[in-house]
Amino acid sequence: MQTSQTAANLHEQTAARPYDSFSQVLTKHGISLTRRQTNTLQVNVGLLCNQSCSHCHLDAGPARREIMDRDTAAQVVDLAGRLRFATIDITGGAPEMNPHIAFLIENLTPLTGNLILRSNLTAIADSSRSHLLELCRKNRVTIIASFPSLNEAQTEAQRGRGVFSQSLATLNLLNSLGYGRPNSGLALHLVTNPAGAFMAIPQEQVEKRFRDVLRAKWNLEFNSVFSFANVPLGRFRSWLESKGNLESYLDKLAAAFNPCATDRLMCRTHLSVSWDGCLFDCDFNQAIRLHLGGRKTHISELQALPEPGAEIAVADHCFTCTAGTGFT
Repeated sequence: MQTSQTAANLHEQTAARPYDSFSQVLTKHGISLTRRQTNTLQVNVGLLCNQSCSHCHLDAGPARREIMDRDTAAQVVDLAGRLRFATIDITGGAPEMNPHIAFLIENLTPLTGNLILRSNLTAIADSSRSHLLELCRKNRVTIIASFPSLNEAQTEAQRGRGVFSQSLATLNLLNSLGYGRPNSGLALHLVTNPAGAFMAIPQEQVEKRFRDVLRAKWNLEFNSVFSFANVPLGRFRSWLESKGNLESYLDKLAAAFNPCATDRLMCRTHLSVSWDGCLFDCDFNQAIRLHLGGRKTHISELQALPEPGAEIAVADHCFTCTAGTGFT
């Protein structure tokens, strides 16, 4: 069986690079990337999605059949009940398309102070899933929604035709339920990504522009915007390779390495569970199967949270999370 470090080294040696590997950069800066107290459980409920986004690090899409079954979902609930997490973060694919999503929302809500559902704003609005919006409101679920650009053409180039108008309609519906509105207690955060091999725009700048434009043009409200660079894995990595831009993009990320960003990395405090119940330091490591602690471990085997000080598996995609202000 490969250890995480061996798998990481293989991934870092895909081509000759003009920069050091991520692990070498950490060593040069005297940084030990180790775990702290785990307070967040991130649950990837499957790779099935109604979109095939060009930037997806997991290759999620309509043809994917990898999806969390009821037994694994029940094991997630059991784990959350035994070990307790301040935050539980449900992601995908499009998590709304998992047939057990209502079971997870209803059973995880009492076990955490903050339940998050990540949405692409189109799957959740499907008429067959209209009950999910009310379920989220009732359980005061935080929604983190992908809204890549204020430009319709850029959004649809990344996510597909019709997505821009559908996303605006869903945001309007969420606002009508109280999401994103002042003093509602229903948090709505937006996530934006560049439409190509570019660095992310600073978050404060993006948030001001999004707030001004969405309010002025469509009377839409939200709580905050997260501006993240695209991770060179999955479909986005394939796109970079097809355009001959993989090495230049990795070079941009490496050149923007910010040692201060390593202090806030989510892998320090997250435990990530894949659709099949395997454990990782983060959702990105899932994409290349860099397992937690260097060995394949199933959620049913976990008796205690990872110890603070345990080493985190890394590879060159980690440059994304440490470029500029970071990816937290």
